[in-house]
Amino acid sequence: MGEAESVIRIPLARMAVVTVCLPLGAFLTCIYLSLRYNFDLSTATHCGVPNYLPSISSAIGEFVPQRYIWRFAIALHSAPRFLLASMYFSFMNRILPKIPFYKNAVRVTTALNVAENMALVFLSFVSSRENYDVHKISFIVFMVCSELYMALTCLLLRDNKNRLTNSLERLAYLKKKQLMAANITCFIVALYFFYRHNKYCEPGMYSVFAFMEYLVVLTNMGFHMTAYYDFHHHELVVAEWKPASS
Repeated sequence: MGEAESVIRIPLARMAVVTVCLPLGAFLTCIYLSLRYNFDLSTATHCGVPNYLPSISSAIGEFVPQRYIWRFAIALHSAPRFLLASMYFSFMNRILPKIPFYKNAVRVTTALNVAENMALVFLSFVSSRENYDVHKISFIVFMVCSELYMALTCLLLRDNKNRLTNSLERLAYLKKKQLMAANITCFIVALYFFYRHNKYCEPGMYSVFAFMEYLVVLTNMGFHMTAYYDFHHHELVVAEWKPASS
């Protein structure tokens, strides 16, 4: 027989922070660069009325270097996101009762989490100008899977919150509820102002839509950031197996 010797130990809390900070930093950088260097083009709409903020799709996909900054961050963060999805699969199976209903529900939430991440990669690497249909479908899949994942996760934890084992897990659940509610609210408000902009072409309406769109993205990132609390005391260990000496 042999023994495993630890080679690399990565705190999962730190991984959760880095995984969220990559798209967050890229997002803020793209918005800044678009406002600083591409203001007129990034805020222009078919209505021709004054606007002051670029939409996310414009800021991350229409200009260089913003396009490459965003794609690099999304590519780099996607692998840890898949790993954290796997960790949440184990986490939810530990928290929830061992009955078929909850086991199937965990499979659904995990599939939604993975689909959300994959859709984010597609809509990031295929801009609306390059292929509008692929970008549009990817965005719809991202939003549907994102909202369903957050809602289903909160519902499952609400029914079993007494099974959360420590204060950090309970804090993570509270943050998840708050961020899910904020995300859904911002999304609905964003749709309203998008409708107003397209229906009446009022000055500034598209800017309000863009700002609410920013909040949708930021609350989504915040929801995934709660992994910092759920896995605060966990580590990812990469080990090397050494055979026993004879």
